[in-house]
Amino acid sequence: MGRPVRLLSVIAACLAVWVTVSSLGASTALAVGFDNRPSTENSLGLQVKSAILIEAESGQVLFEVNPDQPLPIASMTKLMTEYIVLEEISSGRLTWEQVISVSPEAADTDPSESQIYLAEGDQHSVKDLYIAMAVGSANDATKALASYIGGSLDAFIQKMNETADKLGLKSAVFTSVTGFEDTTVMSAGDMAKLARIILQEHPEFLEYSSIQDYKFRERDEKPMINFNYMLGANVNNDSLRFLAYEGVDGMKTGFIDAAGYNFTGTVKRGDLRYISVVMDTSTKNTRFHETAKLYNYAFATFEKKTVLPPKSVVETLETVKIKKGVQKSVPVVTEKDITFMVQKGVEPEISMTKSELLPESELVAPIAAGTKVGTVTYTYKDKLTGKDLNYTVNLVTTEEAEKAGWFKLFFRAIGAFFSNLFNSILDLF
Repeated sequence: MGRPVRLLSVIAACLAVWVTVSSLGASTALAVGFDNRPSTENSLGLQVKSAILIEAESGQVLFEVNPDQPLPIASMTKLMTEYIVLEEISSGRLTWEQVISVSPEAADTDPSESQIYLAEGDQHSVKDLYIAMAVGSANDATKALASYIGGSLDAFIQKMNETADKLGLKSAVFTSVTGFEDTTVMSAGDMAKLARIILQEHPEFLEYSSIQDYKFRERDEKPMINFNYMLGANVNNDSLRFLAYEGVDGMKTGFIDAAGYNFTGTVKRGDLRYISVVMDTSTKNTRFHETAKLYNYAFATFEKKTVLPPKSVVETLETVKIKKGVQKSVPVVTEKDITFMVQKGVEPEISMTKSELLPESELVAPIAAGTKVGTVTYTYKDKLTGKDLNYTVNLVTTEEAEKAGWFKLFFRAIGAFFSNLFNSILDLF
């Protein structure tokens, strides 16, 4: 009778394992965001309402979940405020050292909001206020900068929306400078686009977004701690080491009840930089765990593939015809490289799908070296996303096309006349 008993024990143990595994699968399938809002189903099992991963240099989308739905962005709103401040500084209308007075609007920040506790009339430099905004996500510091630049918060909000239109952020609606209101919304796709613009136009942004901590005033007992616990530098922080991710140096977290825990991040290793956005995760740390999944996926799955290096000669497009030049044609090459992010270990399907040269009537000597004379487009059939990715670069002249003298042009015209006449006679027969 002992054998059946042992069999029953084995069956019971197997059932226990099956129940455990089933429950784990169910918890993944029923993944939720903040306040038990349902997550959007996706192949990586991310517990997010929306997410996106792009390669920073090209903007190529490598993974996306519900990327176009406008959602509350909370303090990620400050990325637009930070961008505008950087624009003001680069234009010379503002300097880092400039001292400004804290406006009544900034001093009146609600106690429930993240802040550095500014009083009306306090004097602080633009740099200190910017760091308080970028590192401590201080709403009062953000308002102080916004009201100074715009003249009022309402005027600055109008500037934010105008800037969004100019940058092509179609889903963006700004109703505040801080994102504390749930009516300020943007899609994950547009958040990644804004982040990429910031990094391309103002790489100095990373000097501030990567600061681990900062003591705003000498009298402050403790420094403000960067809300981006995922910073790679936090590997040296005992309390945050478990969230640190090598190469992370930006960009902005956000949270309000309507948005859940959001994070727009960026990571760089070697010559690769990625930008990510996760929206409506359930906890403060979950947004970093889900972001780490995206980065792990990116580094494990993709590599750069250069189809053509810069200054390459394209077959069948070696030269372009010009009018009135010493030479009748001039050599052309690609202005930039053509590079795609492709799946490791898989031979990519990439081909030239379109080329276009300016008509000869528009190419009249003299023409300077480096002049755009056409374009060439290559297409990558991305099997992971099921999309065709097109990349177009300019074709430019490699040397100057000098204008021919009148004597040469005169005899060239006579030659063309008799050639045309001879061809017309042949056509009669």
